Amino acid sequence: MARSSWPLVAVAVMAFPSTRLASQAAPATTPQLAVSGVMFSQYAYALRSTPTSGHANNFDVTRAYLTFTGKFADGVGSRVTADIYRNADGSLAYRLKYGFASWNPKGSALTYKLGMIQTPFVEFNEQLWDYRVQGSDPTDRAGYLSSSDFGLGVDGTWGGDKVTLNAGVYNGEFYSKAPGDQHKDVAARLSVRVLGSDDGSRLGGLRLTGFALVGQPTGGGTRSRFLGQTSYRSKKFWLAAELMGTRDRIDTGTAVLPTVKGRLISAYGVVKVGPKSKIGLLGRFDAHDRNTATANDALSRIIAGVSYQLNASLRGVVNVDHTWYQGGSPTPALDAARSQLLMQVQLNF
Repeated sequence: MARSSWPLVAVAVMAFPSTRLASQAAPATTPQLAVSGVMFSQYAYALRSTPTSGHANNFDVTRAYLTFTGKFADGVGSRVTADIYRNADGSLAYRLKYGFASWNPKGSALTYKLGMIQTPFVEFNEQLWDYRVQGSDPTDRAGYLSSSDFGLGVDGTWGGDKVTLNAGVYNGEFYSKAPGDQHKDVAARLSVRVLGSDDGSRLGGLRLTGFALVGQPTGGGTRSRFLGQTSYRSKKFWLAAELMGTRDRIDTGTAVLPTVKGRLISAYGVVKVGPKSKIGLLGRFDAHDRNTATANDALSRIIAGVSYQLNASLRGVVNVDHTWYQGGSPTPALDAARSQLLMQVQLNF
């Protein structure tokens, strides 16, 4: 062996034991931790003037979320999301929006979750609509559903997201309230893609979606929601329409109040135009009747605007949000705020 080869041999001999020990010490699966967030800020200008405040207008941060996710060995995962929101006293405060552990057994199409988890429909529809920065989902805005609640749930997906399922048992009082008593809600959503499109995501194509919730509020009574939705999503445009019927009765302990039947109809659409589809034209219509047995208590809402997607992190939206009250505005404050021009920014990080 040539003299010049001896240094290379020595280095190889010295490196072999350390490499072997390092490979033995390395864990089989390294935990994957990630931090992300989203912030919604806006300038709101009231299109209706009042004698006391004129055309009210304000800058605001309407919502901010900070999310920590983890993936661990054997299909174990976690998510914790902090929600920064406008408190009742006008200050900005924070609270827990999501906080759960999950488990996806190897080879299984099901993922189990326990804690403060996503409810079956609201987050699904917010992702389909894709403009949460403008405002909350129609069922959430009407107070019927929430995106998060304490409970035990399961997600399922089959055939490359052709069929998706989300179901669970929940406290029923939403994440922003105390857990409540022994009464619980059972809810489920089933969505089936019946026709594909150039959007290969879990929301793409023509989908038929059904949702049902049956339960009792704190104190007893009746709480049910039944919803059907048809949606079509491609890379250039998406459309959706939904109809939900509701039944609510509260038992006070000394009396049983009448059952109130409600109805919510919503339809929306988005069209992408311009170079690289950075510009979006959006429109949404909501019709809400909280008590179908009572006249002049319904409302209708129209949202129309345009968005510009600068990049994956920053989006701007300019829109008009206008509400009609069938029997006239319930209060002067609601009347003043029922027609607004909104300039909004969504920042993902």
